[in-house]
Amino acid sequence: MTTARPGRPTAVWVAATAAAGTALCAWVVAPGGVGAAERAVFAAVNGWPDPLRWPLWTFQLLGVLVVPLVVAAGALLLRRWRLAVALVLLVPAKLFVEREVVKALVRRERPGTTIPDAVLRGDVPSAGPSFPSGHAMIAFGVLTLLWPYLPRRWRAVVLACAVLNSVARVYLGAHAPLDVVAGALAGVAVGALLTAAVGTTRRAGV
Repeated sequence: MTTARPGRPTAVWVAATAAAGTALCAWVVAPGGVGAAERAVFAAVNGWPDPLRWPLWTFQLLGVLVVPLVVAAGALLLRRWRLAVALVLLVPAKLFVEREVVKALVRRERPGTTIPDAVLRGDVPSAGPSFPSGHAMIAFGVLTLLWPYLPRRWRAVVLACAVLNSVARVYLGAHAPLDVVAGALAGVAVGALLTAAVGTTRRAGV
């Protein structure tokens, strides 16, 4: 079955735009604090009622490091070889960009340290590097890699799951809003670069 096949120039353009957005977020948070507007958004989401804790905790699992590998296994079963390779490569690429690039340039602590009265739910840490959100990088990196293969209705579902993953990280008190925005943009950038480098499968089994 033929799939949508974005050209490499388009993927590179998407990666460059997302990287620029990540850099802008990094510039805003570089002083290390959380501004009034961002704090207000955090308070609004973090203050949602406690019964939402477990549903949102479930969505935040979509950003753990094993997720691309699980999806890659599904891609192999469907004989989407290029997609499987890109999903596996997403793991080391995410770790490198997150730890060796962004966190090496910007240091901002978790909301438990930077935002008074932040509600921390579950086992989220109260201190440590917060920018960018690694969970958001994984969720949006997987979304970007899957995008060319998904029918339109499934694109909306996967996008909603990625957004809920980021919202969950703010609700749980693990990240401030710009942490997850930057993580999402960085994930799109990495995913688009991998799409450009590996390419997309034209037909099943190719």
